[in-house]
Amino acid sequence: MCVCCMQDMVLYLPELIPHLIQCLCDKKALVRSIACWTLSRYAHWVVSQPPDSYLKPLMTELLKRILDSNKRVQEAACSAFATLEEEACTELVPYLSFILDTLVFAFSKYQHKNLLILYDAIGTLADSVGHHLNQPEYIQKLMPPLIQKWNELKDEDKDLFPLLECLSSVATALQSGFLPYCEPVYQRCVTLVQKNLAQAMMYNQHPDQYEAPDKDFMIVALDLLSGLAEGLGAHVEQLVTRSNVMTLIFQCMQDTMPEVRQSSFALLGDLTKACFLHVKPCIAEFLPVLGLNLNPEFISVCNNATWAIGEIAIQMGTEMQPFVALVLNNLVEIINRPNTPKTLLENTAITIGRLGYVCPQEVAPMLPQFVRPWCTSLRNIRDNEEKDSAFRGICVMIGVNPGGVVQDFIFFCDAVASWVNPKDDLRDMFYKILHGFKDQVGEDNWQQFSEQFPPLLKERLSACYGV
Repeated sequence: MCVCCMQDMVLYLPELIPHLIQCLCDKKALVRSIACWTLSRYAHWVVSQPPDSYLKPLMTELLKRILDSNKRVQEAACSAFATLEEEACTELVPYLSFILDTLVFAFSKYQHKNLLILYDAIGTLADSVGHHLNQPEYIQKLMPPLIQKWNELKDEDKDLFPLLECLSSVATALQSGFLPYCEPVYQRCVTLVQKNLAQAMMYNQHPDQYEAPDKDFMIVALDLLSGLAEGLGAHVEQLVTRSNVMTLIFQCMQDTMPEVRQSSFALLGDLTKACFLHVKPCIAEFLPVLGLNLNPEFISVCNNATWAIGEIAIQMGTEMQPFVALVLNNLVEIINRPNTPKTLLENTAITIGRLGYVCPQEVAPMLPQFVRPWCTSLRNIRDNEEKDSAFRGICVMIGVNPGGVVQDFIFFCDAVASWVNPKDDLRDMFYKILHGFKDQVGEDNWQQFSEQFPPLLKERLSACYGV
């Protein structure tokens, strides 16, 4: 719905929404299903009001419609509920028990097509409430029916896709709560990838005798392995030890299909964070392949490869030095490219910062070639760990090559001012660079220089750093 239409509608919503909620109980199935869809269009507004006013009554009635006797209404209610989940996020936490009872009961009621939508509603719920789902009571309700479906489906059954996607969200949300279920799930994902790679190999050698594999099986299996690594963290190490997953990742990283490479790089990044011990021996083989995939023609592949390089750099520390040359030029080229999507720019800037943090001597000489776009792409992101490590990198690089930032110092000032709450030692690094620059140019030149600042930037630097 366009913004202007929504603004015109807001006046009427306090009366309209209760009326539409009543329509969810209409005796005609078509009215019930279209009311589900219509209400989903106003989910954002509903969530912005006090929960008892509209969210609670809407949720209660939608959950009843999820168990409607009419299949079309079930489908519409389930889709509408997934939209509401995305908007409401943790607002749903107080009602989790009630929500799960309904969704789990729907498992026994739903036929094939609607089951797929139900998986989506459960996956979206897990994404929306995150670790709040990790309670024994909720796990007891949710996991048995999911595992039962998992056991019923054969490896060749395409209904595995939505179930794997759903389990990926659930594993990430449950964290250690997923441990009792992780072994068979992990093993099956590894088997799915292995089978798919073997089938692809046979097809490539004898295309007349074998069918081409459906690589979607491999993609969803890799994504679920990522969900496990992200959710279980260090606990995934015992599973990785007992499998050949690193060999499989290396093969998937070189697959001809971009989506397979994209998922393999995401898994590599997640395993780097969770159990680097198993990734480290493969770095010399993996990094040239990552470097080759820094190609913005395939945005998502490039994005995940870039992110994985940054995670590897943090773990490798100074040992990253021999590999910087394999990736740095491509990263600098991407950050200077016009029309590069925002997320790719941000990931590229973070990875350049991280490389500079661990190997400043290698990266700092190139400062003048990337510092301006680096600053502009990171000024708009929220304070977080990734931003923190990237800015530490830029500060260390400026220490090594202060001349490299002189031409673009105003952009650095602006990026520093974008921090709401930097850690104390990072704030000290900013303070030293700003005051060092001011002392270097002298009071008069600094005054002249700071005249170019927008008033808000001037105020912020003065208040936070006394310049």
